[in-house]
Amino acid sequence: MLKNWINIFLYHIKNNKLFTALNVLGLSIGIAGLIFATLYWNEEHSYDEWNPEKDNVHMVINSFNTVKWPYTVGPIGQYLENDPNVESYNYSYNWYDSDLFTYNGKKQKIAKAFHSQNKFFDYFPFPFTFGNSKDALKDDSSIAISERIYNAFFGKENPIGKQIKFGNNFYTVRGVYKNEMKSSFAPDVVMTNNLKKSLALSIDQWETFNFCLLIKLKDDSKKELVEKKIERLFIDHVIKAEAKEANVSLEEQIKEHGIVGIKLEPLKNARLNSLVEDGYPEGVGNYQYLIIMVGLSVLILLLSIINYVNLATASAIKRAKEVGMRKVLGASKWNIRLQFISETIVIVFFSIFLALAIVEISLPYYNEFLDKDLIIYGNQFYLQLFFIFVLVVFVGGFFPALYISNFETLKVLKGNFNRSKTGIWLRNSMLVFQFAIAIFFIIGSTIVYQQVRYLSNKELGFKGEQIVEIEYLKKYDTRAEKENKNIVFQNYLIVKQGLNKIKGVSQVATGPFSFGQGARSSSGYEYHGANMQGKNMAVDYGMMEMMKIKLKEGRYFSEKYASDTINNVMINETAMKLLGVKEPIGKEIMTGDGTKCKIISVVKDFNLYGPQEKIPPMVFMHLKTIPWMAQNVNSIYVKVNPENIENTISDIEKFWTSKVDTEYPFSYDFVDKKYARSFKEYVKQKNLFSLLNVIVVLIAIFGLFALASFSMERRLREIAIRKTLGAETNILLKELSKQYVIFCSIGFVIGVVPAYFLLEKWLENFAYRIDIQILPFAIAFVSLLFLTLLVVLAKAYQVTKIDVLKYLKYE
Repeated sequence: MLKNWINIFLYHIKNNKLFTALNVLGLSIGIAGLIFATLYWNEEHSYDEWNPEKDNVHMVINSFNTVKWPYTVGPIGQYLENDPNVESYNYSYNWYDSDLFTYNGKKQKIAKAFHSQNKFFDYFPFPFTFGNSKDALKDDSSIAISERIYNAFFGKENPIGKQIKFGNNFYTVRGVYKNEMKSSFAPDVVMTNNLKKSLALSIDQWETFNFCLLIKLKDDSKKELVEKKIERLFIDHVIKAEAKEANVSLEEQIKEHGIVGIKLEPLKNARLNSLVEDGYPEGVGNYQYLIIMVGLSVLILLLSIINYVNLATASAIKRAKEVGMRKVLGASKWNIRLQFISETIVIVFFSIFLALAIVEISLPYYNEFLDKDLIIYGNQFYLQLFFIFVLVVFVGGFFPALYISNFETLKVLKGNFNRSKTGIWLRNSMLVFQFAIAIFFIIGSTIVYQQVRYLSNKELGFKGEQIVEIEYLKKYDTRAEKENKNIVFQNYLIVKQGLNKIKGVSQVATGPFSFGQGARSSSGYEYHGANMQGKNMAVDYGMMEMMKIKLKEGRYFSEKYASDTINNVMINETAMKLLGVKEPIGKEIMTGDGTKCKIISVVKDFNLYGPQEKIPPMVFMHLKTIPWMAQNVNSIYVKVNPENIENTISDIEKFWTSKVDTEYPFSYDFVDKKYARSFKEYVKQKNLFSLLNVIVVLIAIFGLFALASFSMERRLREIAIRKTLGAETNILLKELSKQYVIFCSIGFVIGVVPAYFLLEKWLENFAYRIDIQILPFAIAFVSLLFLTLLVVLAKAYQVTKIDVLKYLKYE
């Protein structure tokens, strides 16, 4: 029996080479798309899965009104020491620092240096190859390094107890750990001394949100109690003082201004379900993008399976008599179903092999596209691949087998099967569904393209052309903290003076922010009862003018006015609206610590974070106004003349490496290019939709071509009779193609509704977005109709050229 099945299968492949190839190719493309999405899914869900503490560790998330941020204040920890619901807590920063790592003459810039208290490895128990987690951070001079840093500097040498230099400080290596697993915190270097100093200075500062606070709970069910306790701490130490100063009751103050809301976010939610976007050094995943990837891949696979089912049921016409004869000879329905399912198994098996080959060849490009390093490995992946295999075999093989096994023996042996409408209705319904999916993709790719083009062309409010952003790694010494702040600013002024002397440099300025990445520091501001959390935008003289950031009213900072470095500030339009300041010039706003600031101008809103992000409230002050802000400066901005840019940058590099920094590599970027990368994720989504759109349309066209071929070949005798009776070619073409125009139209109506609602949902991600108009829908319908007519009419024209006599003599 098995030998007979194989012979029949090979016979049909030989006689239907084109359609078999289309089946295998279509299925392999669909399976390859789902494999790509599966690899991406596994990668995103693997973050922190290795960590046994992921359910117990929580990050403190603060919120005020609608703003949520992953920073908190220094004093909270001391009140958690004896809390019965808290096992321990650990302060850290939630970003990486960078500095020069030096050992035995070797130097390397480390970009993932982390400052934390000494319980870090209790929360992230990375395995240690040298030393142990208990002693790795036992004192301020200790440092723990990753295996990657160990391999780069120590080779096979035991590093424990060795002295290294990091930045300007010396440390003793106490541990080497493995951090190759996916983790929300995965530093290459961990140390404690810098954070300890900052915490000591902030021990009584309840309105300075600088730190990340991780809490390990004894019982997760008590999380709400800890949240309420921290909220009560803010009431006792902040709101009560504000109420007393305003001479109102505590209830009135809370009702008027609200309180800081607290949420404890479990580490297991960090990657894909975080409340904040900048709370974790390794970043957060885009859950919506992940769902889009998986959803679109499933749609493409479904389209491929529909193609297979369509072709299988259509080809059943040619195999109807075979089925009838097998039934006469005693074959049961189950026997026939098993035969056709086994054929599907073989085709899907070859399709999976081809899909894996496609994935293996395309994976480097896919990784580059997603900024990932995905590889095919692991028991989980192979189990998922087996599940895909079973799913495709079941869906793609079960329905054709069921359909074919139900042929009525007497009808098919008499040759009356062609007049049955059951198979035709099923195939046409699936063709309509294919058209609906294709319409969805064409509409989607058009709208995504329009949105990304809108972002690319949006007026940003600043000009970044010919402005170079140079990475500036500051030098610190061991003198008093306040003196260090002054030294940082003085060192910057020396660098600025040297840069201004270089030919081709027209302006130099700085600020502790980056265009496209935003500003890290924020503070609370108040005006006549209205409060906001504004971004602190400390700038040097000329920074605003250099970036061509316009004023709505008032003036720029100037060296002519001494008060510009004391208490004068500028606010942007968003801040003015939130604070409700009318006629703002000369008005005073108050900071969280009670400092009064005088408004000298209103800055027109500009996009600091990216054109897709909502513009936050900003308060601009000179760098001297808040001296510690100079420590946050990580870039110096240099405007160069357009003539001989390469020579100018070369001269800047020579100056930098000889006068500014002889150890660190010179690193720069153009502001406009760096800013463009701030929304590259959405450019990738546009490219992805466009690529999938091409694939979907091709698969749909494959299916349409195959189905039209079978349909028209079934009508060859009818066409011959019509031609004999005098039917013209154009009449025949119209008759043969009109049903496909109807199917395309029905598919359009079905695909429009989900396309509109899902794309409208996608556009909600953007603070600045297009409105969905009728053009994408018109483009989708016209383009798909054109392709449909092109394929159908080409096949129809071919069949109208048949030899009439041959088919009139048939039977």
